[in-house]
Amino acid sequence: MRFSLLLPLLMAAFCAAVAAQGQDATPDGAADGNQLAKLRLEAVAYEHGEGVSRNPVLAATLYCKGARLGDAQAQYNLGWMYANGRGVARSDGLAAFFFQAAAEQGLQAAQRMLKVVGVPAAEIPDCMREPAPPTAAGRPTEAALPSVDYRAIAPPKIFDLVTKMAPQYQVEPQLALAIIAAESNFDSRALSPRNAQGLMQLIPQTSARFNVRNPYDAVQNIRGGLTYLRWLLAYFEGDVALVAAAYNAGEGKVERYRGVPPYPETRAYVQRILKSVGTSAHPFDETVARPSPSLPLIRPSWRLK
Repeated sequence: MRFSLLLPLLMAAFCAAVAAQGQDATPDGAADGNQLAKLRLEAVAYEHGEGVSRNPVLAATLYCKGARLGDAQAQYNLGWMYANGRGVARSDGLAAFFFQAAAEQGLQAAQRMLKVVGVPAAEIPDCMREPAPPTAAGRPTEAALPSVDYRAIAPPKIFDLVTKMAPQYQVEPQLALAIIAAESNFDSRALSPRNAQGLMQLIPQTSARFNVRNPYDAVQNIRGGLTYLRWLLAYFEGDVALVAAAYNAGEGKVERYRGVPPYPETRAYVQRILKSVGTSAHPFDETVARPSPSLPLIRPSWRLK
């Protein structure tokens, strides 16, 4: 009975999402955007039997692959399939999980659907888990050469400050410089639309958390950012990908999604940091913070070995 009452609402919201896809979905940019669009179109074809035999199970698999890569429309469409039990076992909790992921990227139809299906499931689907990397954080790993020589591109004053201060916080200067380059491009006066400030783009809550009174002062900002990085390194046991994702999207999002959140911006950010640093593991001080309670749930197939 409940499903029959929800169906008209689901249909209306789905139609609105399809009609608004061009304005609400994450814009397709270059290669990654083209890959996501191709995955989504293939999934739509199998879902509706357009030019191929209808195969909702395969459609759900393709949608989930796109959802993991950050495609908001794929996240929404998969939420729709879970809400209807199409190609997957019907689950309001999993429907809400995917609607929430899409809503966090600004898809308005997904925000409306969350009011219909209720609370997101606490556990994430297996298809949303990142595949195990070739090396795991916290283990010995052969580092690649960093891809960026920041001495050549960073302002000398900033470069000298970071190389002097970072070791005091048990942070490799290359990691700190990579974060600064990605966050502000070495502009100490940078201000984001989300009110992130200064070189390391500290939001007011982070500045208050680490006693930064003037986020536009280079020394104070770097000190606050390094303190936060040191804490994140301990919290995620030196996993550079998780640390970068948490710096960009917040540690809560990393814990909720059991890894790098499915946002194109965050995924690109993490790849940029990993490439710039040249390693997936960083030394950490276990006395700084207790590890995240979610670590045993993040990539358990390789982390617990």
